[in-house]
Amino acid sequence: MHVGALLAFLPAYFSWSGVAICLFLHWLTGGIGICMTYHRLLTHRSFTLWPKWLEYPLTVLGTTASEGGEIGWVADHRRHHAHSDDENDTHTPAQGFFWAHMVWWMLIDDSSKHTTEYYKKWAPDLYKDPVHRWIDRYHIIFPIALLGLLYYLGGMSWLVWGGFFRTIFVLHTTWLVNSASHIWGYRSHPTRDKSTNLWWVALLTYGEGWHNNHHAFQTSARHGLDWWEVDPTYLTIKLLSLLGLAGNIKLPKISKTTRAVLARSPNGVESQEELVDDPTQFVPSGV
Repeated sequence: MHVGALLAFLPAYFSWSGVAICLFLHWLTGGIGICMTYHRLLTHRSFTLWPKWLEYPLTVLGTTASEGGEIGWVADHRRHHAHSDDENDTHTPAQGFFWAHMVWWMLIDDSSKHTTEYYKKWAPDLYKDPVHRWIDRYHIIFPIALLGLLYYLGGMSWLVWGGFFRTIFVLHTTWLVNSASHIWGYRSHPTRDKSTNLWWVALLTYGEGWHNNHHAFQTSARHGLDWWEVDPTYLTIKLLSLLGLAGNIKLPKISKTTRAVLARSPNGVESQEELVDDPTQFVPSGV
């Protein structure tokens, strides 16, 4: 994919329509597929879709971002929250920027392999769903099908820009949340980890860069909590709610009491019930 993305710099493969499809699919596969569906819906259940089956086509959309199946993605992310920035974290910058950014999944150890036991420990709710198990097992067919469709509709320009370059663009902007948003930026809440709010990562990831807010209020559908912290993913969830397609949207209670709870809690999320309405915190057995 990285080699294919380099073709975008050759004049023979440039077209404005290719650039347009790249930007559109970056939002569709990365913003809707990963940020909204994989992360805020499947991992943290910060809102509910109506009807429930809408979850499946949106999950398939997430697979086209080429970040793997949803059960493995969710399991890794929940483990990250349970052990954020400690020795059991899947991708802590404590081992270096590039480890957190991308090396961690290339040098995965036995404790992080996507086995049945790993799925049952970190994502038991998704593993119980036969549709999610099927999508996770055969996730590779969907990004390949999208690449074929792009070539059929727009030739090499669309394949290079909407396929290869867009995939790499989505991957690296998503990975910046794991790396840059644990190193640079500001902290609004005293969480146990080193998560930060970083405006330019939030810009590239449709609001995911307000990462310290997210670590403080993990089940919140809204990550941008101050007026300047623009959160397009939350706005999309609100739009779905207005259309009658989403509900049970969880939001944090930002109050003096909440800030006092955060201040006295060593990890910032000790009293989840005091922080988020109707919390749904997934804590695997043995953790």
